[in-house]
Amino acid sequence: MSGTILVADDDGAIRTVLNQALSRAGFDVRCTSNAATLWNWIDQGEGDLVITDVIMPDENAFELLPRVKKRRPDLPVVVISAQNTFMTAIRASERGAYEYLPKPFDLKELINVVGRALSEPRGKAPERIHPSADGEPMPLVGRSAAMQDIYRVLARLMQTDLTVLIHGESGTGKELVARALHDYGKRRKGPFVAINMAAIPKELIEAELFGYEKGAFTGATSRHAGRFEQAEGGTLFLDEIGDMPMEAQTRLLRVLQEGEYTTVGGRAPIRTNVRIVAATNRDLRQWIGQGLFREDLYFRLNVVPLRLPPLRERKEDIADLARHFFHQCESEGLPAKRLDNDAIAALQAHRWSGNVRELENLVRRLAALYPEDVINRAHIEHELDDQSTPATPAGAGGPAQAETLQESVERHLNDYFAEFGASLPPPGLYHRIMRDVEYPLVSAALAATRGNQIKAAELLGVNRNTLRKKIRDLDVRMIRPVR
Repeated sequence: MSGTILVADDDGAIRTVLNQALSRAGFDVRCTSNAATLWNWIDQGEGDLVITDVIMPDENAFELLPRVKKRRPDLPVVVISAQNTFMTAIRASERGAYEYLPKPFDLKELINVVGRALSEPRGKAPERIHPSADGEPMPLVGRSAAMQDIYRVLARLMQTDLTVLIHGESGTGKELVARALHDYGKRRKGPFVAINMAAIPKELIEAELFGYEKGAFTGATSRHAGRFEQAEGGTLFLDEIGDMPMEAQTRLLRVLQEGEYTTVGGRAPIRTNVRIVAATNRDLRQWIGQGLFREDLYFRLNVVPLRLPPLRERKEDIADLARHFFHQCESEGLPAKRLDNDAIAALQAHRWSGNVRELENLVRRLAALYPEDVINRAHIEHELDDQSTPATPAGAGGPAQAETLQESVERHLNDYFAEFGASLPPPGLYHRIMRDVEYPLVSAALAATRGNQIKAAELLGVNRNTLRKKIRDLDVRMIRPVR
């Protein structure tokens, strides 16, 4: 592989490193510290590829890129930057960059990117969406290496309609990522519709997804548009896809395969044009092995898998996230706050089982309840002690103290209500919670008695007919433990 690489960076040390690495790889290299010289080279037809920093002394690379793409649309441009934000990656993609690499970057990866760009056939430049306005609030926050990988993948996905399956623990920001894919993608002029499978009774999921006709069932007094119809031309976000019952999984698979569906009670097929983004906090491969999730549907959804790291894997982002949430609180009328270094260290030492959502809730409490302008370690430790983790790890200075069932349920309900913000969950909460509690209770009793329903009924304190009805109504899987 050979070619001439044009390098533009205001940092002389970086120019030297790039010059040496690219020269050893067999490329001719020309370096400059300003955008004007770079543009003159490009305008004269020189160079086979450009590597440029975003911030230059005379011009921003994002201002230069549109001119480059207009003058030489086939010239690949690799953007490097120390800003390392989601919007940097998005703007690089919007303005036609071939690739974006955050500083510090791996030289081997850079050489691979250069080789790939020079070996690809030159053709029509991909269509780009309209550039975002500078100063636009960032939907995703964090500069850690884990988040940089997420930003780069998202930037590549913006111009596609590929189905994405987001994996991540509760509170890691799965819906934020789905919204970013929509808001900065080619479908952003269409609607974004979200549905949480865990928040809808099993028997209503198909009607919610696909809609129903008047008279389709008792209470269907008029036609109802489903979420697929509401999301037409836009994005449909299927949250907690692992909680979708088998019957609805089958119908969803048909939609993904054939691009059409029928309403509940309807006969005429309806063509659909939506992008599917799904999310789960479960290991769907394990559920496939247990017969709880369709393998063919999994492969249809998992075209592009995207794992969101838990907050404990990106603790270097905690300070930025906390500042972001404090600024949100300030914009809502709460007094301005900031963290001292010891407070940040205390936050970074916490495990964050609730991830970013737990951190946001803490920041909001601190902004609302404490009069001090500067939050210190004592404030942080007091709030985290009040929350008290479910159990003390062994060797942490005391015996493990298990969380009670009542405390666990209360914590779960607080998190559940927090997901809806200022809104309320859908009606029927009591029956959904009872069903969620009954299923593991009945399943555990059957597992403990090795599937013996007489013993399980006695253990639960109900008669056998009641237990049989629960097994049927709850659709409990009768999986006997291996002897």
